[in-house]
Amino acid sequence: AQKALDCPCVAELRNGACGTQFTEAFLCFLKSTAEEKGSDCVHPFVALQTCIKGNPDAFPKNITEDKEVKKEEPIQEYKIYPPIWFKESRKPKPKPKL
Repeated sequence: AQKALDCPCVAELRNGACGTQFTEAFLCFLKSTAEEKGSDCVHPFVALQTCIKGNPDAFPKNITEDKEVKKEEPIQEYKIYPPIWFKESRKPKPKPKL
């Protein structure tokens, strides 16, 4: 767990405004023994989320903004046609006349 915390990829989070909350949530997740990994870490993650919402200027906007639920556009159905050469190659060839 300490090696994971020493990774430069999480250094900014560890040293930021919510470093303590991040470290607690991250360590809890790494050490989780629950069948659904991390499901026993609800409280540390809620504390981290609360801290992030309380310090919006300390994080990029893509982290602090609530994601807008986008309406799914209807899936357009496409019909796939095989190429002409494929159709022709599947036709039985006429037997040569002798």
